Amino acid sequence: MPAVIVVGCQWGDEGKGKATDQIGADVDLVVKFNGGNNAGHTVVVDGEKYALHLLPAGILSTGVTPIIGNGVVVDLEVLFQEIDELEARGQDTSKLRLSANAHLIPSYNRMMDRVTEKFLGKRQLGTTGRGIGPTYADKMNRIGLRVQDLFDESILRQKIEGALTNKNHLFTKVFNKAAVAVDDIVQELLAYAERIRPMVVDCSLEVNSALDEGKVVLFEAGQATMLDIDHGTYPFVTSSNATAGGACTGAGVGPTRIDAVVGVTKAYTTRVGEGPFPTELFGDEGEELRARGGEFGVTTGRPRRTGWFDAVVGRYATRVNGLTDLVVTKLDVLTGYEQIPVCVAYEVDGVRFDEMPMDQTSFHHAKPIYEYLPGWSEDISQVREFSQLPVNAQRYIEFLEEVSKVRVSVIGVGPGREAAIVRHEFLR
Repeated sequence: MPAVIVVGCQWGDEGKGKATDQIGADVDLVVKFNGGNNAGHTVVVDGEKYALHLLPAGILSTGVTPIIGNGVVVDLEVLFQEIDELEARGQDTSKLRLSANAHLIPSYNRMMDRVTEKFLGKRQLGTTGRGIGPTYADKMNRIGLRVQDLFDESILRQKIEGALTNKNHLFTKVFNKAAVAVDDIVQELLAYAERIRPMVVDCSLEVNSALDEGKVVLFEAGQATMLDIDHGTYPFVTSSNATAGGACTGAGVGPTRIDAVVGVTKAYTTRVGEGPFPTELFGDEGEELRARGGEFGVTTGRPRRTGWFDAVVGRYATRVNGLTDLVVTKLDVLTGYEQIPVCVAYEVDGVRFDEMPMDQTSFHHAKPIYEYLPGWSEDISQVREFSQLPVNAQRYIEFLEEVSKVRVSVIGVGPGREAAIVRHEFLR
């Protein structure tokens, strides 16, 4: 199967980076197709922990060409910080490629993100303040800056002038901030032009040519299904399409080229930021699960909200992504629980919902309906065959498979690259 999409099935932080990295040894290209440095992947290789934000997880796999697609928004300062950090640790980043059509995050959009969020007060969305939303807004408003603009100073300057015409009015008259100078932004961005030039490619051409040659291409999503701008828990979402369809627009490939869509989900559920979360645990229960799973944001360090597995969300992710396979991560975190609840449906004002409620209000008021499965106490971190898992752990996975309506092909039982059980091969 030459073209495989990997997406998150919950609110992010499911372990997509680890899943992509594990698969990466068997692929030729890894293409990140959406998002920016507002998300993070933690990948552990030979006991070494790597935190990736903009870079595709495939950058840690020998022989893989990592590509940042046109659907990504790029903070050049962050990009080169990541590159320099990996190089300092002996990792080769020379194969990295960047789409000429990817949009750039200028410093004025980071400022816009922070002041807008502060201005919202109690209605804050919980953004990371890294300029992601304002940059996607500029893209849709057709006043954005693209990577290719770095190589034509005249066009770059014209575009920055156009963008700042309105933004400076907001900065000075609404937010009581100083106006941003066009020259400062021009020089800020041009400083990266020559260093970035060798990386820049036509992403669509590169990817389609690789597929034509029979190479294996993995498309990596940032964020996750429930944060998708169209299909997530709007407005508490990201500003891009984190579902499988985003891979086609964010990398420049047609849907007929895709062979498999792999969803990644935790064995429980977490969420960072604001927004509804039906299975959320509070007090000691939530703290215990957070501590067990080490649930703190890779990018922000914020403690993640924790809860039990939500099968309604799981079925929804299967449907909107067209999942063919599921990767369940962090099963080992649940070791030691006497029983493990799984949310199989919601109750809203006395009405049962087996599928995602259509409107935001119903989802906000949804109460989980649980089924309880027996837990296990055995250490599973060294298990590499499904049949060697405790019977109750096997039953738990089979139950998730049943209620999510997609086969579970890989199970994560620890943080390391090797800590996985493969039930079904889906690459070739």
